[in-house]
Amino acid sequence: MATHLVLLVLPMWHGGKARMTEWVFSESVFDGASLGPASLCIENGHIIEVAPLARRGAEISGAIMPGFLDLQVNGGGGVLLNAEPSRISEICAAHRRFGTVGIMPTVITDAPDVLIAVTDAILAAKDDVLGLHIEGPHIALSKRGTHSAEHVRPMDDNTIAAVKRLRDAGVTVLLTLAPEIVGAAAIADLMAMGVIVSLGHSDATAEEAEAGFAAGAQAVTHLFNAMSPMTHRAAGLAGVAMERAPFVGLIADGIHVEDRVLKIAVRATQGQIFLVSDAMPTVGGPDQFDLYGTTIRVEDGRLLNAEGALAGAHTTMAEGVVRLIGLGVPPKDVLHMTITNPAALIGRSDLASLVGRSVEDVIVLNQDWGVNDPLASFVGH
Repeated sequence: MATHLVLLVLPMWHGGKARMTEWVFSESVFDGASLGPASLCIENGHIIEVAPLARRGAEISGAIMPGFLDLQVNGGGGVLLNAEPSRISEICAAHRRFGTVGIMPTVITDAPDVLIAVTDAILAAKDDVLGLHIEGPHIALSKRGTHSAEHVRPMDDNTIAAVKRLRDAGVTVLLTLAPEIVGAAAIADLMAMGVIVSLGHSDATAEEAEAGFAAGAQAVTHLFNAMSPMTHRAAGLAGVAMERAPFVGLIADGIHVEDRVLKIAVRATQGQIFLVSDAMPTVGGPDQFDLYGTTIRVEDGRLLNAEGALAGAHTTMAEGVVRLIGLGVPPKDVLHMTITNPAALIGRSDLASLVGRSVEDVIVLNQDWGVNDPLASFVGH
């Protein structure tokens, strides 16, 4: 809740037009790097200045920060990207309700024409999304998870053509693949096209994983899930990822990765983590949906397919934030995982900053670090 102590709203004149300037203050303001007391100067609905330590204007009893950025969103609001790519705006709206202001819609392993349709939809909505995450189909059959075995295949011209169309239009592309299936040379070629390569759904040996990162891979997709595990005699993809991946994706719902392992991962990766939801249509929507002709249902917080395998996640970035802070991870570190690191991975450091941002894209967390409302709900009254 906002407690307005001193509301300073000043009309200023510029070029014959009034500019409304307002200051607000919070004991906890995160601007991509530090978390502490600061005042924000807001002009016509946009933040134009952050003044650390200063106390000016109305006090907001909550933490102010840029909205969350989620680089792995399969769906939301009852919409699955693979099935209904033209409804991307509804997926975005569903996640915005939970403080996620920027998403990278994710198309999973499917028939070639599905990727073509999704590419068309992303090109039409490119100003509303962070890019496209292509998760598969060039993955290891043994680590496919809920991905369709029928559509798992080696790198093909269909994917290359889709990627080229997207990159030619300036759309950011994150591509999850298995390095032992695709090979280091193809990874290097993708990197040359400006693709962000992430290793995942892979049964790679440590050596194959090392080769993938050496070729330019920049991330790993949902650490521990659908990948060769780390043991005391074989590092696997999971071990190599924690040791050398520039960025490590992680689902923090307590289901995909057990809480004790979450804490170990945070310590081991030393700031490399970017939190993802891996959300399906049930987030902000009904408790079931169809995937590959099979009904997926929420059961005790888990999304399960007919085989009993996890089929994506029924969680939000906001829930991951609360969970990690509850496990003792410092709030500033968690905010780096949900804002700063995903912004850095996709080359959008501006999205981790408050200056220049609309108050609609800035969020306020309550005393328990849960999402309260957009900053727009607290100002301009």
